[in-house]
Amino acid sequence: MTRRGFALGLAAAPWLRGEASQQRGKELVGKIIDALGGDAFRNMQTRTEMGRAYSFYRQEITGLAIARIFVKYLPADTQIPKGGVRLVEREVFGKKLEDAVIFTKNGEAYDVTYRGAQPLADSRIKQFRDTTVQDIFYILRQRMGEPGIGFEWRGSDVVENQPVQILGIFDAQNRDVTVWVNSDSFLPIRQRFYRWDPIINDRREEITRYAKYRDVGNRIMWPYDVQRERDGEKVYEMYAEKISAGDPLPDSLFEVPSGAKILKKMS
Repeated sequence: MTRRGFALGLAAAPWLRGEASQQRGKELVGKIIDALGGDAFRNMQTRTEMGRAYSFYRQEITGLAIARIFVKYLPADTQIPKGGVRLVEREVFGKKLEDAVIFTKNGEAYDVTYRGAQPLADSRIKQFRDTTVQDIFYILRQRMGEPGIGFEWRGSDVVENQPVQILGIFDAQNRDVTVWVNSDSFLPIRQRFYRWDPIINDRREEITRYAKYRDVGNRIMWPYDVQRERDGEKVYEMYAEKISAGDPLPDSLFEVPSGAKILKKMS
């Protein structure tokens, strides 16, 4: 090889490595989707989780509640507000099913009790959106055809005593998510992203760990143990006792009850 040819080869090497890593990333995404249930996972319409939820502050448990979480995925042609998410969610903590936090399809969110419906603070809604849009399961279920989204293979490692493949996900908004995937099962075991917190005027590291996958119906695999950390400290954990996919959930479950008094917005 001539000196000129060698120099051209060096110049092309980063580009070639980038192309190769993105191709391997796409292949890894395909294996993850297959492991999660393939078309059944991609076409899942609803999800219901029941179990125990723990909240933490400075690594100490500050709350424990019976938790029920209802999720309904919205079709791709659903009109949603800019920056919104294509799902609705109802979170119930405690024994009273009437008391709930509801994230609606119009981008609003309410804390619903016998007193009425109190709109959540904008910061709480933004945190829900940021967390959802960068969640690996939401990405694979709802964002695969989104313009600007891309995947790349970022190597292999051993994490939490498991051999893993590392997947990088990036989008047109310069968001970046790193996912560690078990090399044998191809199920996600951990993910990380950073979000800006205007209160502290700095970014926060958000890590979620997934464990104890089970078939929740139609060979869809879902983690029964989900733990969240913020800046290295555990803040939330959900131990599910039952998860099911495909249950019929009425739209009214994700709407403010008619006639409910609208209270002052949370600050």
